[in-house]
Amino acid sequence: MNDTLELAGHITSVCGEMEHVRLMEVCGTHTVNIFRAGLKSMFPDNLSLISGPGCPVCVTSQGYIDAACGLAGTGDAVITTYGDMMRVPGQNGSLAEIRADGADVRVVYSARDALKIAAENRDLEIVFLAVGFETTAPTVAATIVEAEAAGIDNFSVMAAHKFIIPAMTSLLEGNGVQIDGFLCPGHVSVIIGTNAYRQIAEKYSKPCVVAGFEPEGILEAVLRLCQLVKNGKPAVENAYPAAVNPAGNTTAQDIIAKVFKPGPATWRAMGTIPDSGTIFRDNYFVFDAFAKFKIEEGADYCPPGCRCGEVIQGRISPGECGLFGKTCTPENPVGPCMVSSEGTCAAWFKYK
Repeated sequence: MNDTLELAGHITSVCGEMEHVRLMEVCGTHTVNIFRAGLKSMFPDNLSLISGPGCPVCVTSQGYIDAACGLAGTGDAVITTYGDMMRVPGQNGSLAEIRADGADVRVVYSARDALKIAAENRDLEIVFLAVGFETTAPTVAATIVEAEAAGIDNFSVMAAHKFIIPAMTSLLEGNGVQIDGFLCPGHVSVIIGTNAYRQIAEKYSKPCVVAGFEPEGILEAVLRLCQLVKNGKPAVENAYPAAVNPAGNTTAQDIIAKVFKPGPATWRAMGTIPDSGTIFRDNYFVFDAFAKFKIEEGADYCPPGCRCGEVIQGRISPGECGLFGKTCTPENPVGPCMVSSEGTCAAWFKYK
């Protein structure tokens, strides 16, 4: 606690007479941990932390959710998915509701769990919903390589991976929100390395600091960011050296590149961002569930009154949404930000 209070005091001192400073954390785990530890209450009035598109479930487009629910409803395949995806509302119900109506939808902890189901049930088509950032993409890619080697042809993937750097670039180029610096995600940075953020610092003059997840680690990163902003120094720094290095995990990067190539991806309410998602390479195209089942991802859609799209871009706080805590609650979510354990609205509801 003493270290926490000391770091908070240093942050207040650095901010001093500065103009209002707005830092964005682009990691859902950071958002939750910041609220859980009550860190915002330690910041001076002229320092704001705003949440960005760091929740993989939250940024998944409505069109993808509807496509997954549609495939589940046909009975042509068993849908396997992470638990957070089950309750995301689609236009025609959630995966949980589709399952209650008789569809075979199963919660798994990894792509490899889904592959095991496929290996044990060769008469069934098993589809895995691959949602996540650079953190989960390597394990999905490795599972696909394993499936090919084992000749398991009843396994396929609806790929909806997202890459964080293009999203950060999109925020800086088009959403009109003041961002003075980025608190960068620890888990993603383990894979991509700190060098990946140099383009943000060099092209947009925005400092970036990679943070760990304990309160002291987050506060240290915030302190460094404030110092960089105060000194007008758009640098990249690493406050999580125990897990993150400049180059990242090159083995993980290589396995992603072996199976996928970068391509356009639709982000909820943010539109289609070039090179922010994954497309199957020709050698692994047979594992593309979109092609295998002739699935078309429809247009993105926002439920009436839901402002999740603005929340994940840092345009508003959850409390500014008229549905928050009223029509939209964790028990009856309207939008994905209230569903996921890493969602900003869920964190606000639980801790604020």
